[in-house]
Amino acid sequence: MTLIKQKATSVTDAVATRRSLRAFLPDAVSTELLQDIFSKAARAPSGTNMQPWNVHLLTGESLQKVSNAVCKDFDNDVPFDEEQPYYPDKFFDPYLARRRKVGWDLYNLVGIEKGDKAGMKAQHRRNYEFFSAPAGAMFTIHRDLNIGSWLDYGMYLQNVMLLAREAGLHTCPQAAFCGYHKAIRSVLSLKDEEVVVCGMSIGYGDFEAIENTLETERASLQEFVTVYD
Repeated sequence: MTLIKQKATSVTDAVATRRSLRAFLPDAVSTELLQDIFSKAARAPSGTNMQPWNVHLLTGESLQKVSNAVCKDFDNDVPFDEEQPYYPDKFFDPYLARRRKVGWDLYNLVGIEKGDKAGMKAQHRRNYEFFSAPAGAMFTIHRDLNIGSWLDYGMYLQNVMLLAREAGLHTCPQAAFCGYHKAIRSVLSLKDEEVVVCGMSIGYGDFEAIENTLETERASLQEFVTVYD
């Protein structure tokens, strides 16, 4: 765990030490550093150089306002209403098994037992508090763009997370924000054509927090690579 506290020293190191952290220190991250990361990440490839990404950087009061608005809807059980579906309508294996495992691995770490709906909801709410990170972002895309641009967007987001590791920062990309786009719109000046792709918490990891010891498993190479001689 010591390794991921440090700055990444290579691309391989950045990939290996990237984690979706769920607890951050309150230490401020400079806006200049974040802007530098978002700028460098824009070297990501995109079909015909369309560059479909839009970033809404949140710190200080803006971060708190977005958090408050989303938490209010979450606490009032406003239905989750994403504009573009992220997950399948019905999960199936092996994806269902992987989803369940990471969920219960996290809950076991933080002491949430099966059937503890209040505990699960409280843990889920931490998403909308940006896991106490000092900075965050909302990423949006034009609603008329198609799947290719969404794939391009994923490469941009990966660049952001790897560059954050190079700077000694950590992140948590959060699809959990998509379903509360109306609350987000009540705070940010999003254009009508903008769809929320995801949010992201950004900061220095709190490695005293038990949830940050979670290390998710990856399938073996043989499970997803077919070699043709």
